[in-house]
Amino acid sequence: MNTIVHNEKTIEEGIVKKHFLDRSITTREVIFVLALTACLTPWVTPPVALVTGLIIAQFIGHPFLHLNHKATHILLQISVVGLGFGMNIHSAVKAGSEGFLFTIASITGTLVIGYIAGKLLKIDTKTSHLISCGTAICGGSAIAAISPVIRAEEKQLSVALGTVFILNSAALFLFPFIGHLLHMTQTQFGLWSAIAIHDTSSVVGAASKYGPEALEIATTVKLARALWIIPVVLLTAFCFKTGKQKMKIPYFIGLFILAMIIHTYIPMQPVSETIVHVAKTGLTVTLFLIGAGLSGAVLKGVGVRPLIQGVLLWVIISGAALWAVLQLAK
Repeated sequence: MNTIVHNEKTIEEGIVKKHFLDRSITTREVIFVLALTACLTPWVTPPVALVTGLIIAQFIGHPFLHLNHKATHILLQISVVGLGFGMNIHSAVKAGSEGFLFTIASITGTLVIGYIAGKLLKIDTKTSHLISCGTAICGGSAIAAISPVIRAEEKQLSVALGTVFILNSAALFLFPFIGHLLHMTQTQFGLWSAIAIHDTSSVVGAASKYGPEALEIATTVKLARALWIIPVVLLTAFCFKTGKQKMKIPYFIGLFILAMIIHTYIPMQPVSETIVHVAKTGLTVTLFLIGAGLSGAVLKGVGVRPLIQGVLLWVIISGAALWAVLQLAK
């Protein structure tokens, strides 16, 4: 009996191996893998990676779309932790304290304006709240944390994520251009981008393009801002009267802080530089995957009114934050 079972198992394993070896690789997969490999080279910058992903999404298609969300989520967190090995904890604390008041004012203002805009545009309450939270805190991460609390449907979640990712893509190009146009210092740009750009990936991408000091400030302030997910989730549960729901806490922020402490107090310069380089490459790949996930169906599914709400909130928070940051120089 055992011999028969063993033989059947061996036959099944052989069939699986045969199917895997006989599997034909499509042209779409080849193009995707080649583009992904190119993003690992130093010649492809974060903005170029994002545009490449968008082009593939529109004209070729993402062959591994079912794995995209999880891959970008994990890769972004690993990359952010890796960037911590290039930052000083004392400078980070200083930058975080400088952005504290901006963070409170901007989050509160965005949620209030988002609620009013949602009512005026007649957007359903849950979609409107997800877009507001994504704009106020940290884009897709905030939306992912809030959605189970309000029991959002898949359509509502997709619309909110699509709105935020479209604006993130625009921010990656617009913000460095505006920063240079206004002759902003790296400190000013780092603070502004952390407050006004939704997702951590685009914040880091835009700031790294602007300069190393901007990158350090932007990453620190943005991750400190991400911790506000917790009180906003609790407030959301109270307002929507959903009771106790599972809360997604961004634990990787603790690892980011640990990486900064190690870099500050333990001399390991060559190793740190290598880790930071790999982390920046990981971020470039992340942006490529985000772009590749924005298919035509996703863009069409967003709808006009949610996009108007997202743009309106973004323009208001970006303009107010820009004015406030520029006042610091006076």
